Amino acid sequence: MGAGHDHGTAANASRGRLAVVLGLTLAVLVAELVGSLVSGSLALLADAGHMATDALGVGLALGAVTLAQRPARGRRTFGWQRVEILAAVANGLLLAGVAVVVVVEAVRRVGDPPEIDAGVVLLVAAAGLAANLAGLALLHRGRRDSLAVRGAHLELLGDALGSVAVLVAGGVVAVTGWTPADTIGALLVGCLVLPRAWSLLRESLDVLLEAAPRDVDLDEVRAHVLGVEGVVGVHDLHAWTITSGLPVLSAHVVVTDEALAAGHGGRVLDALGTCLGAHFDVAHCTFQIEAGAHAGHEAPVHD
Repeated sequence: MGAGHDHGTAANASRGRLAVVLGLTLAVLVAELVGSLVSGSLALLADAGHMATDALGVGLALGAVTLAQRPARGRRTFGWQRVEILAAVANGLLLAGVAVVVVVEAVRRVGDPPEIDAGVVLLVAAAGLAANLAGLALLHRGRRDSLAVRGAHLELLGDALGSVAVLVAGGVVAVTGWTPADTIGALLVGCLVLPRAWSLLRESLDVLLEAAPRDVDLDEVRAHVLGVEGVVGVHDLHAWTITSGLPVLSAHVVVTDEALAAGHGGRVLDALGTCLGAHFDVAHCTFQIEAGAHAGHEAPVHD
């Protein structure tokens, strides 16, 4: 027995924007690769590597939200919606890998910085910053509703900050000729990536471990359930997230013998659905209505 809403993921609304962002990211990636080869800039190459993972990450997000819309059938009773979370995990791992590679390469260059063509660095970094800002504007609305979109948004934000670091490093080299500034810029890009990778991985792993959604307080849910007329107990209460924008909840609800005898179980069920729908953003609730004596037929350990 349950009450539910449309199971379409919130990320679906951002598919068009993700496709545009993917195109922008690929264009900047090519420009930065060429620019780094021409100028000899590690900072620009670091940002290009970051862009490469961004392109892959946005591509994963786009593919995931598309797969998530496939209908549930056979053994996949929730369809492919969890693919979005797997894409977010892959994205976070890629971000962390890029950060490590950039930092290692920057350390190798300490004490032996190459000649840098600051003009090329400034031109390409400015173009990259403009593309990143455009992508951020496109994904701004969808970032709150989808982990996949949020991952793409975080990557673009890091890229924008990275482009600023490259611009500053290129400016220092152009004005002073101090080429170690380029290596410092590359280190900054690497350090910007790590916190974002950790944040995305933590949120994604919470979903995969079926932790309760951050905005669902189970103690508060229990209090609301117990407040419904005819309910005397609740156990086996679980809340988890299938994918972004799709939290679900299940519980065994004990009602009075009088309510069951009078045939009021349906009314209690309706009241539970209305109560949780009004106070908690839970897309799908499933309740098992029980008499108090039913506890003897269940496993001895339950909450």
